[in-house]
Amino acid sequence: MNDLNKTIMYYDTNAKKFTEGTVSVDFGTMQNYFLNKLPADAAILDFGCGSGRDTKFFLTHGCNVEAIDGSAELCKIASDYTGIKVKRMFFHELAEIDKYDGIWACSSILHVPSQELADIIEKMTAALKDNGIIYTSFKYGTFEGFRNGRFFTDMTEDTFAAILNKVQQIEKEEQWITSDVRAGRGEEKWLNLILRKK
Repeated sequence: MNDLNKTIMYYDTNAKKFTEGTVSVDFGTMQNYFLNKLPADAAILDFGCGSGRDTKFFLTHGCNVEAIDGSAELCKIASDYTGIKVKRMFFHELAEIDKYDGIWACSSILHVPSQELADIIEKMTAALKDNGIIYTSFKYGTFEGFRNGRFFTDMTEDTFAAILNKVQQIEKEEQWITSDVRAGRGEEKWLNLILRKK
């Protein structure tokens, strides 16, 4: 079984527990920051939507949202929670062109091995309209491998910059570090990034 399948199996097996731990987390500061960079009725792709928390937020703010996740169980939960059909899809299957004003990849593409990340970001860039943006986030550090049943690629400013250098047509607009917003996890640091299509 490969790294992706093991990670998907973790989410399928722990979907209810994962949802309980994330769906009610107040992420409004980041969600609003992203929305403020987009047109009022933005077309958004929630790229690895998990429980559907962020999809629901964007829908309630008048956006046109599509949501995908690799876990069949999370797709069911997120579909029920958001009221829209969440598509089961893997990141590398993204093939849309010039479709979205924004792609929200919150704590999602951190499950992609570092050697595959440039290719995924290239697909995301192609799916954006001109001047569109990506928000993404990674655990801060240099670890790559399995942790708590899932594959993670952690990032620092330098390691992410090296990956982004391989991708044409997109550039880093902002980056900043935050503490985890979940209860008892404040010591965990996250690298947050806004990328913009040139």
